[in-house]
Amino acid sequence: MALHIRVISQHPPGGRCGLYAGYAEVLATCLNALTEVEFSTQRDAHGSGFPSLLVNGHPVQPADGVILMPSDLCAALAVAGQDETVLAGLARALEAPLERMLGEA
Repeated sequence: MALHIRVISQHPPGGRCGLYAGYAEVLATCLNALTEVEFSTQRDAHGSGFPSLLVNGHPVQPADGVILMPSDLCAALAVAGQDETVLAGLARALEAPLERMLGEA
């Protein structure tokens, strides 16, 4: 099953928008996901505006209500049918964009 990742971002991308684009890059590399970044002026976090990351058309919701963490994304990918053993390694790879963003803050 093809995995489609869509990031909705402001232009230029800021903190969370840049993070979610980084997550998409990891998913493209590790899972061969089809990824796209759509620029929007509509602010609607984790919905139909920025910053949002959608897996197969479904917005991923952060457990803390604010920022997507690798565990949030892995949970959404598991629901989308990704193999749990693949997701264990993926969680580590998804830490890199998060660490980059936190290092810039």
